[in-house]
Amino acid sequence: MGKVVTFGEIMLRLAVPGHLRLGQTREFTATFGGGEANVAVSLANYGIPASFVTRLPVNDLAAECLKELRSHGVDTGDVVFGGNRMGLYYLETGAVARPSKVLYDRDLSSFSEISPHMIDWNEVLRDARWFHWTGITPAVSQGAADTCLEAIKTANRMGIPVSCDLNYRKNLWKYGKQASEVMPRMVEGCDVIIGNEEDAEKVFHIKPKGFSATGGKVNASDFEHVCMELSETFPRAKKVAVTLRGSLSAEHNTWSGVLWDGHRMHTAPVYDITHIVDRVGGGDSFAGGLIYGLLTWPRDDRKSLRFATAASCLKHTIYGDFNRVTIQEVETLMDGDASGRVNR
Repeated sequence: MGKVVTFGEIMLRLAVPGHLRLGQTREFTATFGGGEANVAVSLANYGIPASFVTRLPVNDLAAECLKELRSHGVDTGDVVFGGNRMGLYYLETGAVARPSKVLYDRDLSSFSEISPHMIDWNEVLRDARWFHWTGITPAVSQGAADTCLEAIKTANRMGIPVSCDLNYRKNLWKYGKQASEVMPRMVEGCDVIIGNEEDAEKVFHIKPKGFSATGGKVNASDFEHVCMELSETFPRAKKVAVTLRGSLSAEHNTWSGVLWDGHRMHTAPVYDITHIVDRVGGGDSFAGGLIYGLLTWPRDDRKSLRFATAASCLKHTIYGDFNRVTIQEVETLMDGDASGRVNR
């Protein structure tokens, strides 16, 4: 079985305990996380061989990070080394009407200083069956964007399916380019496009009809033309998926998703998540679940979407970036059991 390769930056995550604000705390909970690494962990957890590619410094912190990834079954053999520091981010968890807040510190990180030809993509992708990246990577630096485009073109040439999670992060686009300038030539090489309810509008100015992220209810029908327009704009894309989050409060969201397969729209059940433990990594857990589904049930897009949506629903109950759930737990929720009863 070929591996899934993901490429991006992994960071040290420093989270404020409980619901304290940054100015109130004198301690942090330290873990690791990053969009593409989160996807690799999900896939490895489901038994899919997964390899995460990045650039890290040579120091003890990076060594611990790699040890953590390997403990989840992720192959780190193609990581390259150089530079002086890992990127990091601070997380302040919101409550009620106060939203969660992320503060990035990734300027001059080892990954931000990556450039084309540092990675031998022909070798890295030689036995790959899938390549995944996110819109966070080209937001970090021009070098990261160019290196990712190098990987996409290599995968296209080798006939390897490519997926992208658009993942718009306004606070990262600081090096003089806008997402709308950089992303199109990268997304045009993708076979599967994934986004949340706002990404298409913020990156490509494709706006859903009648949608409000703060209304608590998101209508799947509002996004059919978004998926269709994305597939028309990027004809290589065989499938377009969108996660649908309705925010009633920082701790209470509705969650669902849709998938356009080029002919029809598939819609997932709507989950009411009333006590969110940690929503960071929710979109990545959806992407990991969708890739797993498309590889496992290539002729059943509806089942793939339902698996992805259930997996990402469960991620909201898991602390940290990584989705530490089993296939059986996901399938139990898919079958309608959301009771949370003790499993003995």
